Amino acid sequence: MQLNGSEIIIECLKEQGVDTVFGYPGGTILNVYDALYKHSNEIRHILTSHEQGAAHAADGYARATGKVGVCMATSGPGATNLVTGIATAYMDSVPIVAITANVAKSLLGKDTFQEIDIAGVTMPITKHNFIVKDVHDIASTLRRAFKIAKTGRPGPVLVDITKDATDPKVTIEFEPVKPEEPERITATIKDEDIDEAVKLINESKKPYIFVGGGVIISEASEELKKFVELTDAPVCDSLMGKGAFNGEDSHYTGMIGMHGTKTANFGVTDCDLLIAIGARFSDRVTGNTKTFAKNAKILHIDIEAAEINKNVKTAASVIGDAKEILSRLNSKLQKKDCKEWLEKINGFKKKYPLTYNTSTLNGPFIMQKIYEITNGDAIITTEVGQHQMWAAQFCKYKKPRTLITSGGLGTMGYGLGASLGAKMGMPEKTVINIAGDGCFRMNMNEIATATRYNIPIIQVVINNHVLGMVRQWQTLFYDKRYSNTVLNDAVDFVKLAEAMGAKAYRVTNKDDFEGIFKEALNAGCPVVIDCQIDPDEKVFPMVAPGGAISEAFSQEDLDGKNN
Repeated sequence: MQLNGSEIIIECLKEQGVDTVFGYPGGTILNVYDALYKHSNEIRHILTSHEQGAAHAADGYARATGKVGVCMATSGPGATNLVTGIATAYMDSVPIVAITANVAKSLLGKDTFQEIDIAGVTMPITKHNFIVKDVHDIASTLRRAFKIAKTGRPGPVLVDITKDATDPKVTIEFEPVKPEEPERITATIKDEDIDEAVKLINESKKPYIFVGGGVIISEASEELKKFVELTDAPVCDSLMGKGAFNGEDSHYTGMIGMHGTKTANFGVTDCDLLIAIGARFSDRVTGNTKTFAKNAKILHIDIEAAEINKNVKTAASVIGDAKEILSRLNSKLQKKDCKEWLEKINGFKKKYPLTYNTSTLNGPFIMQKIYEITNGDAIITTEVGQHQMWAAQFCKYKKPRTLITSGGLGTMGYGLGASLGAKMGMPEKTVINIAGDGCFRMNMNEIATATRYNIPIIQVVINNHVLGMVRQWQTLFYDKRYSNTVLNDAVDFVKLAEAMGAKAYRVTNKDDFEGIFKEALNAGCPVVIDCQIDPDEKVFPMVAPGGAISEAFSQEDLDGKNN
């Protein structure tokens, strides 16, 4: 059939199974939006309040569904406004395709109005990117973009298309093509590596399993569950790995790292074999790498060869798809009995439980109530900061893709857009975004997007009138010099939310939260709950920057030192 470039873009999206696109129109992409208008019954377009919100929404959609998320923007500032969202997806290995339009080919490189070399700008933060200057290249490029985004270790791909390539007067022959399903990366899995891994596991007396986001990406939760049963090892996870292993299971010990549980941090320090699956050993996990898992051999399972020995030295590794690797390991392992080791770990659990002040309204109380009321079945998205850590600590994630958060880049302003994408992708699920007041200010205009389309997300603002995590560092490491972290001004989030068309509540005490939250669950519309907490609430345990995870401390530890 004869189609112009814009129509080819829409047909390629349909071909790839895309049902939702997030974006914001402008001059150079108008041809594409005109074609999209004619297919609005097949592809939903969500007009966000800002292009950054569109990128985060595509990211949230991808994380919640496991499919490729799609966002679109015009040239110049439209394209550059996507950059933070693209970088967020890149750091967390999220498959999105960002489609931007640029000025006509003849105007490139001439400082034309709203011209930007967005391919050059995004080169370090995309898995791959393309600039398309000819209508004949659009279909093949988009097909490659989707394949690259979801193959192997996923990531964002940008496709920048010049306006003349989408000229409605220029048509070519278009043939639909059935999309290729990405193959699992198995060629790199060597039998000798599997055998070495089995040998290390069999010889270990105190194994520990460290789960990262790669287990979720590879959909390997069932294989992981079987692996834990066979190895009888305790399990910890990274922020990105939450939900890969059931947080209610007796083998689970919590998150590892800077704000991980003492049980996980002390257990990993004491183990003799650390089995890391789909994790990249970020600095927030390892602390001081010289002391990390100092008594253990490290077995690293990852799809990315470049991650092996990048941050920590390993004794052995298996490179490839985690689901396939775990399946092969499970077929060769005999069931171990680590009773004594688990008893020691359970002793840590009893000695070092996560605690908080139960007398006041605070972050941990709010998280625990949300978890109890939703029975842990909601999708939780977060911004970045103290509230994010409380959500990681006090909600237990039973299934993959139920915690959606910016781990690698730590993007304030991420969660609200991500919650919209998650809800559009999983409409049957309750979706709750947890924000601090500093984060909420950054992209709270997306509440207007939620009300425009009546997307019934619940926005919980943990409002301490400060930049909480930065203030915590200033308290602990900067002698309480609170430089530019106090937000005690006249901004009223309830009035703002109501002005944008949402229902809104303010909570100032423990007793009111449960009833208001239950009202929000049944509201059937976007709801904002402004929770007022003390500015000096802190996230514990904590590891000082550059410290060993074995030196995790709590407020009680600090009080003991000061007595």
